[in-house]
Amino acid sequence: MSIPIKDAAELEAMREAGRVAATVLKEAAEWVKVGVTTREIDEYAASRIRHYGARSAFLGYEVSGRKYPCNICISMNEEVVHGLAGKRKVVPTDIVSLDVGVRVDGFIGDNARTVMMGECSQTTEKLVEVTREALYDGISRALPGNRVADISAAVQNRVEAHGYSVVREFVGHGVGRQVHEEPQIPNFVSGGNTPELRPGMTLAIEPMVNAGVAKVKFLPDGWTVVTRDGQPSAHWEHTIAVTEGEPEILTCPGPSPSA
Repeated sequence: MSIPIKDAAELEAMREAGRVAATVLKEAAEWVKVGVTTREIDEYAASRIRHYGARSAFLGYEVSGRKYPCNICISMNEEVVHGLAGKRKVVPTDIVSLDVGVRVDGFIGDNARTVMMGECSQTTEKLVEVTREALYDGISRALPGNRVADISAAVQNRVEAHGYSVVREFVGHGVGRQVHEEPQIPNFVSGGNTPELRPGMTLAIEPMVNAGVAKVKFLPDGWTVVTRDGQPSAHWEHTIAVTEGEPEILTCPGPSPSA
């Protein structure tokens, strides 16, 4: 399958979608506090998405005939990705991963971060920080002429240097008119030739890092992915554009024409 290359107009549309996604993520992360439920977080994020004239890119997303029922993905502690909103309340020792995707004028902005509550352990804090560092390591390798494997290696090297593991079953991806486009962007090097990076590619780079083993499993709800050993997991993500020079991070919060 071919990798979409965005032209100047499409890149500008991606910047707008990225600004909205980043602003909603920032606002939601700042709003999360002890005592709120994940349902309340989801509803707050939905209200901010509407405020900016956007739509959730995840609500109703279909996989194997099933539609995702929430506006954003909220995954806590041992939950890796795709957590569902519900009655669970945030407590002082939690880490909360928020994954926000929005659609603006036909284009997607996709980003994620892990929020730490005030009493999470120092070891968990380190996991969150290393995952964030791995994201920026990966972004730094999104240069024209490099290959997807250069991004993957940078993420994997940072993570494994600290004794953590990267999830294998879920990976980063191209993003644009669709939430998931080519190419796939693993957070590990699996061998073989990978696509060359070219200006105009827009990519969602997203390390998903486990404190323990890499293996994961689904909860009975069919959506929420958790670590097999019950240890915590962290998740950070940006949408970026490959340019003629340094990569451009599209999911940076800031004033938006639609605000």
